[in-house]
Amino acid sequence: MEKFGKSQPVRRFEDTRFITGTGGYVDDVAPAGSLYLYVVRSQVAHGTLSALSLDEARAAEGVVMVAGAAELHAAGLTGGLGATVLKNRDGSSAAAPKHPILAEDRVRWVGQPVAMIVAESLEAARDAAELVEMEIDDLPVQLALAPGEVALHDEAPDNRGLDWSMGDAAEVEAAMETAAQVLTFSVRDNRVIVNAMEPRGCFAEWEAGRMHVSFGGQGVWGAKAELAELFALDKEAVRVTHPDVGGGFGMKAKLYPEYVMAAFAAKELGRPVRWIADRTESMLADNGARDLDHVVRMGFDAEHKLLAYHVKTLCNLGSYNSNFGQAIQSVLFAKVLTGTYDVQPALLEVEGFYTNTAPTDAYRGAGRPEAIYLLERCMDLAARKLGTDGWELRRKNFIKPDQFPYRSATGELYDVGDFATLLDRAAEESGLAGFAGRRAASEAAGRLRGLGLCYYIESILGDPSETAKVEFNEDGTVTIYVGTQSNGQGHETVYAQFLSDQTGIPVDLISVVQGDSDRIAKGGGTGGSRSVTTQNNATLATVGAMVTSFTEYLAARMGVEAGDISFDDESFRIKGSNAAPTFLDLAEMAREDRRTDLLTHEQTATLPGRSYPNGAHVAEVEIDPGTGAVTLERYTVVDDFGNLINPMLAEGQVHGGVAQGAGQALMENCVYDAEGQLLTATFMDYAMPRADNIPMISFTSNPVPSTANALGMKGCGEAGTVGSMAATSNAVMDALWDKGVRQADMPFTPQRVWAMLEDAAAAL
Repeated sequence: MEKFGKSQPVRRFEDTRFITGTGGYVDDVAPAGSLYLYVVRSQVAHGTLSALSLDEARAAEGVVMVAGAAELHAAGLTGGLGATVLKNRDGSSAAAPKHPILAEDRVRWVGQPVAMIVAESLEAARDAAELVEMEIDDLPVQLALAPGEVALHDEAPDNRGLDWSMGDAAEVEAAMETAAQVLTFSVRDNRVIVNAMEPRGCFAEWEAGRMHVSFGGQGVWGAKAELAELFALDKEAVRVTHPDVGGGFGMKAKLYPEYVMAAFAAKELGRPVRWIADRTESMLADNGARDLDHVVRMGFDAEHKLLAYHVKTLCNLGSYNSNFGQAIQSVLFAKVLTGTYDVQPALLEVEGFYTNTAPTDAYRGAGRPEAIYLLERCMDLAARKLGTDGWELRRKNFIKPDQFPYRSATGELYDVGDFATLLDRAAEESGLAGFAGRRAASEAAGRLRGLGLCYYIESILGDPSETAKVEFNEDGTVTIYVGTQSNGQGHETVYAQFLSDQTGIPVDLISVVQGDSDRIAKGGGTGGSRSVTTQNNATLATVGAMVTSFTEYLAARMGVEAGDISFDDESFRIKGSNAAPTFLDLAEMAREDRRTDLLTHEQTATLPGRSYPNGAHVAEVEIDPGTGAVTLERYTVVDDFGNLINPMLAEGQVHGGVAQGAGQALMENCVYDAEGQLLTATFMDYAMPRADNIPMISFTSNPVPSTANALGMKGCGEAGTVGSMAATSNAVMDALWDKGVRQADMPFTPQRVWAMLEDAAAAL
């Protein structure tokens, strides 16, 4: 990989300020003298908002504004939040109910914003919130993924917001009829809360008649366009920025009501306004994730070749369409519906229902973890039903290397892959040959031991285009402007490192600018594991333009032909001369010659195709049958991320993703009671994985360079989660199978596992 990055494990440059407490997160950088926004939220899951009294709150000490939906409307702010809306299977538009900034006629989940209070201090705003009186006439609470007694929205009278399908039903049925065995499985994918380290927050101000909104997000341009539309402003009158962001995971990708409220208050009051959520507020109001019920049919021939795959999914949209809520469990799920397996007849049918819960949207993987979790759980269960080994069943059905490029059943063009080789490496790295001995040792100690495999594939999503601008500064430093947004992944390191590798510019002289719609005209933001691949592809194009421009300039200055000059990734070489000027040398010459046109270079580049990272996860668990406690003992990952820019950062991304996926499998679970009250609204009630829950993770890179980009790269940001949910769950199932357990769904908490064992024992 010498030409396209030296693949060195460079430590992250940005970590010094993060670990020393000098990071500039949104609550750190809000303007001095900002007013404080506090949001009054519904404590009822579903009801008619018959009265809202705000006068006492307005009169409270320190309060400068109190508003409900009526006040927003009076000021001209009548629109709602945007969302992607799909077409149903019959060609009609899926439901698109208005998602108001503040509740208008009805409240639809516990946590929905009803009123906003702005005060001189947060304490004053909180005190005033106690004086807000609302009358809500209760309506039946809808939690089931099925038609309900009362519709949440007129646009979906049976609460079905989406009825979508992809695939040929007749073709699938024909294949099923030829199958030697048709297996049916039911799988539940439980709801989780994202819980980024930094809660959501924002500040808003007006500068010379222009709106400026800053929040912890994943891309500034979508929010800029949406704010301009909501406030009926020209886009040039809106500036959106992202400071340091402490975790996003898809949850922070959208414009939330609080950001609009802050902008409204700042405009009306002529002062900056800030808001930051507390943890319970985040759990109530942030987009949730997963929450799916599946029924799967798999048809196999007599040799255990998978002939057809049929998935029927019920998904929870929550109370409103979120940014990509309808697309996550349909279009994006379909990207990897059939995974790494050579099966063509496939059908995905999805029904999305509105419920009295927080909206659902993307969470690290956005549909792909859900699809792979389902497929890999079912492949494991199918192997047991067929009486064969799960590893061998996968090998038999893998797409073979000579079948690439391979068009999947849902239209994805997989460029390269060598799945069997990676699986062999995973067997070696995980110590598969020694598992029987480890299981025997566990049994001797009165414990159950299980091993679980998941072979995943990812589809890199988002805009394939990106722009990079490189600017040579007067002080001898260099700035690169990027259209993606770090949420903690290490972009500042990777982008500076890559530019340094390609140009020879010392990395300590390079600074990275991101997340400012005034300084960067356009970009795709961060999501879908697109960032490094698309951004470095654009940087490569920009470096190419720089080499061309400076070669022509140097040729003219030296009186030689441009063809006599070459660039060796560090300096320019002139035929017949010992001179070897660097980019920085030439920039200084250009400045002396007043060639300012040579000091800024910008290029946009588009990837010709998606890349498809893939790999094997192997989890090993031990269970105490007396308590049901599950311990994750060993964890092995063998990944094909193509060529790596910085292996250390790639491994770090995998570690974080594994923790999130294993966390969902073993302990994380969002629970609402029958009245729609969130029972898991603090870390006392919502379990999160800690250091002692996750073992050392073995990571091995086994690259098969992508042919879909010049760098040979494949994204890695979400892959850890895509593989870890099924690997961990399959390990638990393996440990429980011989005890008679046949249905086992996440999360595998001690109480649930103990109950599974007790029920299985009673049934014997």
